[in-house]
Amino acid sequence: MTTTKRLVSPSVTKDIVRRHDFQFKKSLGQNFLIDGNILDKIVVAAELDQEAGALEIGPGIGTLTQELCEEAGQVVAVEKDNRLLNVLKETLAGYDNVHVHHADVLETDLHEIFRTYFANRQVSVVANLPYYVTTPIVMKLLEEKLPLRNIVVMVQREVADRMAAKPGGKDYGALTIAVQFYCEPEIVCRVPESAFMPAPNVESTVIKLKVRQTPAVDVQDEKLFFHLVKASFAQRRKTLINNLQNNLQPKREKDALLAALERCGIDPTRRGETLSLEEYAKLANELA
Repeated sequence: MTTTKRLVSPSVTKDIVRRHDFQFKKSLGQNFLIDGNILDKIVVAAELDQEAGALEIGPGIGTLTQELCEEAGQVVAVEKDNRLLNVLKETLAGYDNVHVHHADVLETDLHEIFRTYFANRQVSVVANLPYYVTTPIVMKLLEEKLPLRNIVVMVQREVADRMAAKPGGKDYGALTIAVQFYCEPEIVCRVPESAFMPAPNVESTVIKLKVRQTPAVDVQDEKLFFHLVKASFAQRRKTLINNLQNNLQPKREKDALLAALERCGIDPTRRGETLSLEEYAKLANELA
């Protein structure tokens, strides 16, 4: 395996962008990482070795991809922008353990990728995600129940804070519960705007989601559990009973909801943001 120049160097990145006459597309959330220290923290957090696989989403010009190829036994990089395919062909030419898959990850059969490239490997997702589709991508990874070890992603700071939030705060919501149902979140580091080219107008954070072998709580009906959570946060300022009465599907009579809340020892006048994952599970199982 040949080690090439680290693309994370600003001068190398600028040279590649210039030679390929690449124009950044704001609509695709393209911001290339040019800070080696941040890059190293991402790779370390992924806990890769030569027996492991790495799935990257949105490799850009291959900055992170190169590092993943050095650490993992097999890398698959899913890139939506066809303008970057020739760039990646150049920057990854020295590696024989990488496959660039040209597709939108939200429309990709990830199970097929895992069967083809990651058989018998522990896999971590490692990515600088386009911020405008962060939540749909993370939820796809979790809901499809892929055999993942870690998800280490660069996301908008506010999104990372929501993923790692505790009950009772303004950041705690449906996304918090969905992520923590499947994972143990850990903030790896904050990332300044100067770490990117071009610099984004939002603050960024690297977050590590350690995927649980089994969900954090035992629920009889996962679909109902998530319907319940979504309904509880439909209007944050409203009480739990009001939100559930107006938004829970399928609809339940108020008396049935009050009785279920009482059996769970949950005050119906509380707000959704105050309930723990365990309380939501208990209530969902009462309503199942």
